[in-house]
Amino acid sequence: MTTQTIDAAASGTWTLGDRTVNRIGFGAMRLPQTGEAFAADAVPRDRDRAVAVLRRSVELGVNHIDTAAFYFSPLRSANELISRALAPYPEDLVITTKVGPGRDPSGQWLPHATPGQLRGQVEENLRQLGRDHLDVVNLRIVGTDSIAERFGALAELREAGLIRHLGLSNVHAHHLAEARTIAPVVCVQNMYGIGASPQQAELLDLCGEQRIAFVPFYSIAGTGRTAGATTEDSGEVHAVARAHGVSAAQIRLAWTLHQGPHVLAIPGTGDPGHLAQNVAAGSLRLSGEELAALDSARHEAA
Repeated sequence: MTTQTIDAAASGTWTLGDRTVNRIGFGAMRLPQTGEAFAADAVPRDRDRAVAVLRRSVELGVNHIDTAAFYFSPLRSANELISRALAPYPEDLVITTKVGPGRDPSGQWLPHATPGQLRGQVEENLRQLGRDHLDVVNLRIVGTDSIAERFGALAELREAGLIRHLGLSNVHAHHLAEARTIAPVVCVQNMYGIGASPQQAELLDLCGEQRIAFVPFYSIAGTGRTAGATTEDSGEVHAVARAHGVSAAQIRLAWTLHQGPHVLAIPGTGDPGHLAQNVAAGSLRLSGEELAALDSARHEAA
């Protein structure tokens, strides 16, 4: 299929809070470096190339970019690259960021932010992006403990006008229920892909019932996670890819989008060719038989 002429609008749209976005977006995690994301020996990506990829993504109709202040490698940060490439920002562009984890300048992970530290993380994202407010802020967590205090702190910043909408990342169903008693939730960002567990699928369905966007990460990378996609795709994935004349990664993206109109994809890349392929995946239409074959794949959750 010809990828260069396919626009992100081909993926359809979803209303994220009060903003309409195309369902194929762009994830900035891998943008600052080549090789495995967050690795101590990560090599900074060429700045001009990264800037060009971001600008090309917008040209291809991408209007939803996912980032975080802790997406950085030596000499490069995703937020700085986004600001350099796209400011002044297009009016229709929605930038989603996340807070909770932190990294020191050497890249070492720090304990999760306390409610009192979350404001500093929000202000750091504002400074790096050159914004006076953030469109969407996800609270990213690890574990099953209550998020009431932390989400409540972000809800206060939303009331103060620093944040427009709130979301959650890496959560369970009880976290979503708890958060919704505090403030509206517009999206849930969790690991999800072909071979996802029934529990993961249940949360996706729950979000659909509540008109909340579900934003899967690692939907292409699979077992590679931050290292990137592996070649261990199932025979079913390869067979469907051959039938459409596309890559296995494109089929993985298309499959996630077929899981519901509320699913938003955020594939990331620093390669212009892969960017065009990712955007083009939003135009793929899989048959019922193909979806059934992919559903039967026993590949580890992406």
